[in-house]
Amino acid sequence: MKLIFHSATSRGSANHGWLQANHSFSFANYYNPEKMNFGALRVLNDDLIAPSMGFGTHPHDNMEIITIPLSGLLKHKDSMGNVWEEVKAGEVQVMSAGTGIQHSEINGSASEFLSLFQIWILPNKNNVTPRYDQHYFEPLSDGELQVLVASIDEGTANKSLKIHQDAQISRLNLAANTSFDYPVKSSHHGVYVMQIYGASKIDTTQLQSRDAVGISETDDFKIEASEDSQLLFIEVPVTFNES
Repeated sequence: MKLIFHSATSRGSANHGWLQANHSFSFANYYNPEKMNFGALRVLNDDLIAPSMGFGTHPHDNMEIITIPLSGLLKHKDSMGNVWEEVKAGEVQVMSAGTGIQHSEINGSASEFLSLFQIWILPNKNNVTPRYDQHYFEPLSDGELQVLVASIDEGTANKSLKIHQDAQISRLNLAANTSFDYPVKSSHHGVYVMQIYGASKIDTTQLQSRDAVGISETDDFKIEASEDSQLLFIEVPVTFNES
């Protein structure tokens, strides 16, 4: 098993006043040649956005974009006709940029901060028709892996949102002193694990809040929680071809 540890404090950071951003991989003015991506995972941003502030209209193409509000209210509009859609904590939003879209994102509250993860995954098919979706997920039960996002090629067998990549995004709550065995999809996949809160251990690697570890070259791995924990799993091809 190969493990690459990224401590929370090793992330790139930027404080723009209205935006406090932490970048797991090179992004905007943060550049680290050793942190360009993890396989098809290109961006994992941990953002805190001030009330009524946000990102003005800007373009994207050929990228799968997933936004997970942790607290607060996100409002979104885009060139596909979505006009200030509300995305609340507990919901997840996906957008296939494909041939090109323009969108805006703001904190929909005038008094509360918005905390969110934004994830960019390289697609396995370029120049698709842009699409948008969002879904509310019920609160997690301890020890139950909740799949949030999966490949569009897997159909609609479950309530997960779909993207154009053989990837899976899921989260897990673990009570202190319990464990979970995570099965990896294939030898071509790796899993980037973010400790959202709490403390746990994978192999000999200790994770505290917002620490992360990239795991590859294994069929499975075990997470052991030393504190009540929530973890995010981003499973992506680590060897792949774009088309």
